[in-house]
Amino acid sequence: MELYSKTNETFLLESHKFPGIFIARGLEDCLATLNKNPGICMYAEKVIFTFFNNKKLEFRIWNPFRSKLSAAILLGINSLYFTKGSKILYIGASSGTTVSHCSDIIGHKGLIYAVEFSYNCILQLLFTCTHRENIIPIFGDARCPYKYQILVPLVDSIITDISQPDQTRILGLNALYYLKKKGYFLISIKATNIDSFSPEESIVAKEKEKLCKLGLFPTEQITLEPYDRSHVLLGGYFNL
Repeated sequence: MELYSKTNETFLLESHKFPGIFIARGLEDCLATLNKNPGICMYAEKVIFTFFNNKKLEFRIWNPFRSKLSAAILLGINSLYFTKGSKILYIGASSGTTVSHCSDIIGHKGLIYAVEFSYNCILQLLFTCTHRENIIPIFGDARCPYKYQILVPLVDSIITDISQPDQTRILGLNALYYLKKKGYFLISIKATNIDSFSPEESIVAKEKEKLCKLGLFPTEQITLEPYDRSHVLLGGYFNL
């Protein structure tokens, strides 16, 4: 399928191995998701479009330099850990860049419970949620998951994207409250936020040990270079 951008650049669209994600092949290959709300951009991202059965389809380019999950997918992560219809608890939703693309992927039957502690970020996230009924913004501290217990049910996956020294413990606490057995998790780890003196490999190894003690078993690890030189993404399952 051929698509066009507002600058008349032509793309060839291919389905990715993960449902709901597409590869737009042009001068540079990039990821894209089908825009759940055509005509509305979330963060000034590039938009490409085509017509199918007299219906305009709009795709949003997913920038790997602004999303660790997009970078991990481009770098060949083995599993996405959620799919269409999934219920996701997203810790560290920020302004909603990655959350909005996850919203495209899970569709109308899925839900994202987006937790953010920063006042400035939650205001931007609220704007994102205005146009997306499958995102529920939560202004709260993920260190105290009981405070939003009335809002969040058991979920299929937890995505944690916070740069805190105790981020593994935070994930573990939320998993105990909300992650169903055999549910999945993704966590981005920035080694320098945990220990700025030890080698990155030893820090990540220690964090993996902590995860296992919390019933969170990593099944894969991927570094995000060249898109993000300071983060490692871990994915796995919960069994406690």
